[in-house]
Amino acid sequence: MLQGRTILVTGAARGLGAQIAHTLARHGARLILADIAEEAGRRTAGTLGADFLRVDLGDPRSVAALGREVGQIADGRLHGLVNNGAIATGIGGIAFDEIEIESWDAVMRVNVRGTWLMTRAAAPLLKASGSGRVVNIASDTALWGAPRLMSYVASKGAVIAMTRSLARELGPDRIGVTAVAPGILTTESTGYVPEARHRLYAEGRAVPGPQGPEEITEAIAFLLTEGALTLTGQTLPLNNGFVFN
Repeated sequence: MLQGRTILVTGAARGLGAQIAHTLARHGARLILADIAEEAGRRTAGTLGADFLRVDLGDPRSVAALGREVGQIADGRLHGLVNNGAIATGIGGIAFDEIEIESWDAVMRVNVRGTWLMTRAAAPLLKASGSGRVVNIASDTALWGAPRLMSYVASKGAVIAMTRSLARELGPDRIGVTAVAPGILTTESTGYVPEARHRLYAEGRAVPGPQGPEEITEAIAFLLTEGALTLTGQTLPLNNGFVFN
C-alpha cells in the first residue's frame, strides 16, 4: 500500500507514534522518525530499519533543521508527514481557571505552533513528490468538549482548524491534508490518565471497551496513500464510536 513512499512521523519514539511507524513499515513505507526522546526514538527506528532524527517541536530552529535533514535523506522528496508529536498537561484534573500560563503556552507552542512549523518545513518536499499527504493527529476531546483539559482541547481544536485551512492552501499542489481524532488509547503514554477518564471512554463507546493504538493505525496508513486525496480537509474520529462527527 505504501511501497515507494517516504514518510516522516513525529513523536515516533513510543506510544501511538511508534505504533504508527510499525504499521507504515509493514505496508512498505520508507520511514524517517523524529522525536525529542532520542534514546527511545533510536530504539524504535532500529527495530524498523528507519532513519531517526531528533527534533524539539517547541524550537523553530530545531524544526527547520529537521526539514533540511529530511530533504537530504529523502533526496528532496517526501510523500507523507504524520504530525503526531504533542504534549498534554493536567488531563482529567485541572479546571480552566487553574491552568498556569506557562503550561498553557507550552502546550500551544508544541501542539499548535509545532504542527504548523513542521508542515511548513515539509511542504516543499511534499510538493516535489507530486502526491504528498499530511495526517495531523488531533483528538476527539476537541469534538465533544472534554472538561478540565482546556489547554489540550484548545490545541487539538486548532489542529483540526489548521487541517481545513492547509487542505485548501496545499490542494493545488495535490497535497492532501487530513486529521484523525482518537480518544484515549491504552499505551504507555496514557498511564497517567485518571482511571475515571479511561472508564468514561470504555463505557461510552459504541463498541465498548478499551482501544489500543493498533486499532487506528491502519486508517492512518490509508490516509497516506495516493488514493486518499478525496478526503482532504476531513477529520476522522477514530474512537470506536465515542463521538460521531
